[in-house]
Amino acid sequence: MEKPFKKLHNHLKEKLTSFEISVPTEFQKVAIPAIKSGANLYCTASENSGKSTTLILTTLHKLKCEEEGDAPRAIVLVEDNEKAQELYNAFLLYTRHTSLRVYFGNEKEHIDLLKSEIFEGIDILISTPKIVNKLLLLEGLNTTQVKILSVDDASFLSQKSPYTDIISITQSIHKCQFVIYAEKLDATLKRFEANFMEYSKKISV
Repeated sequence: MEKPFKKLHNHLKEKLTSFEISVPTEFQKVAIPAIKSGANLYCTASENSGKSTTLILTTLHKLKCEEEGDAPRAIVLVEDNEKAQELYNAFLLYTRHTSLRVYFGNEKEHIDLLKSEIFEGIDILISTPKIVNKLLLLEGLNTTQVKILSVDDASFLSQKSPYTDIISITQSIHKCQFVIYAEKLDATLKRFEANFMEYSKKISV
């Protein structure tokens, strides 16, 4: 039997069984144990290698599949509103029947509404760098409890605005694991080693 799924939280194992997922992809075999170790990681693999599922599983495992406090403990950054909505829906498939509060920071909503809803208490925030940075600037986001920040399909960070936003976001977060998922490790992503990705490890499948 493959081990990456075996050592996950029981709730996640049950979910994977219900989705008839029993064998991890080649990427998941390597990535899941490495992410669980707590290191900062660059995870690169081709499309359809299981990166987004890995992101969901390792985030939920880290939060022990249960709510805690009011401030977010995980932040997931994506390229645009559509991707944020997609990933939010994917997370909900795994968090059903748990107390975890997953929140979609919708760009189409007024920032004050996002602030007030986040203030009521969330565990996982999924949004774009632009919205997360805006929330931070308006003191609408408490990052003191963040344990893990992941970026899905991170190639978009080569654009100037998201790049600046993520540098700003990561400067306000301390003692957190950073995991960047991409199809390839380009020059922009490597540049983060001088910022928040120091001492990071690389996984490539």
